Amino acid sequence: MTAALGAEATAVAIAAAVKDGMPARAVIDAALARIEARNTGLNAFTAIALERARRRATQLDEARARGVAPGPLAGVPFGVKAMIDIAGLPTTAGSALYRDAPPARRDAEVVRRLEAQGAICVGALNMDEFGMGGTTENATFGTTRNPHDPTRTPGGSSGGCAAAVAAGLVPLAIGSDALGSVRLPASLCGIFGLRPTRGDIDATGVLGSGGTISTLGPLARSAADIGLAHAVMADRYDAPPAQALRVAAAGGYFGERLDADAREAVARALHALGATRVVEFPQAKRARAASTLINASESATGKLGLLRTRLAQFDPATRTRFLAHALLPAQWYLQAQRFRRWHNEALRRLFADVDVLVMPATPCVAPRIGTATLDIAGVEAPTGPMLGWFTQPLAGTDCPALTVPVARPGRLPMGVQLFAPPRREAWLVHLAARLESAGVASSPVAP
Repeated sequence: MTAALGAEATAVAIAAAVKDGMPARAVIDAALARIEARNTGLNAFTAIALERARRRATQLDEARARGVAPGPLAGVPFGVKAMIDIAGLPTTAGSALYRDAPPARRDAEVVRRLEAQGAICVGALNMDEFGMGGTTENATFGTTRNPHDPTRTPGGSSGGCAAAVAAGLVPLAIGSDALGSVRLPASLCGIFGLRPTRGDIDATGVLGSGGTISTLGPLARSAADIGLAHAVMADRYDAPPAQALRVAAAGGYFGERLDADAREAVARALHALGATRVVEFPQAKRARAASTLINASESATGKLGLLRTRLAQFDPATRTRFLAHALLPAQWYLQAQRFRRWHNEALRRLFADVDVLVMPATPCVAPRIGTATLDIAGVEAPTGPMLGWFTQPLAGTDCPALTVPVARPGRLPMGVQLFAPPRREAWLVHLAARLESAGVASSPVAP
């Protein structure tokens, strides 16, 4: 039972131990001690809800002593991206504009749902300002470091979430994913990261959540933890697949602009799943262009007043993006949305013939912090967009995608994406668990 107090403990294992009598307060104190010991070097957490977490753990223990059955996430510590409201803490979205904002008066809906089932929020996690970046190099709250190699980026924009889970500070974190902000850092930090079916997770209480691309999603170190967290967040417990799934590789675009590490990871996953078929993802380049254009246009919504009156307080990199995004023609946005509708229909037809697609998550391992551009397969491009090369074409779809970490002992992490029709998260979790059982997928705590 004492294993539930260690960094390697999964959410499922912690909940089982707490149900068997392990005090939730002991679990939370152990997590807070790990955060205190390691966070200075990683800069994953930007705020700790210390007293709140201890108080909720004590309340859970007292309720259990009275005979109240704990929930399926009993005693599980978790953190949330800094754009998600935690009552009692300012919601900063990684921006100097909100660093001194009044504390949130109530929890975001996703925090409320998780805590209603026994989980305990311990704090807010670093991010690129307003989610506009892929490396979590934040001008206000500092750079988050990859726990597998602190000279390298954890990815972004949910980089604090990925680093905290990979380092074993918490077994579960909640990020947001527009163009890949959960899936990308999950790959670079060697953990599981789910972009759920868009629209399934209530985003009430999330700063800047009004767009049509982004969704909240969990990050964890096991397939079972991802499945449980998603079920609680979506309030939907799906059955695993009743028959063998038809799995195929995504070809064309997804076989280009990846290095040997990414290519090897995809090949290992396909071999373990017995998948030999290759299918073409429809119009991947246009899907990437449409997703990035829609996200850019929607990201500027509501920021014009701040750009006019408090321009100097924006992160310089974010400021440049927002100024450009605010000038995008409305016709471009409308055309991208029209393509998006066509694309989702094309995917519906594709999924009539195949159940799950396997594709790269990132084109390479984590680059060093401060790397301005990446050269992949002879093509050089800015680091952030290049890291999201394989996550961005999926962003405009309504479909779930799960990053699965491929086992690479002694090497930097690398993941693959599993992609399925809407509301088939259980299929993705099932295949991820198969890869775990085969030894192809694993997520050990970073040393």
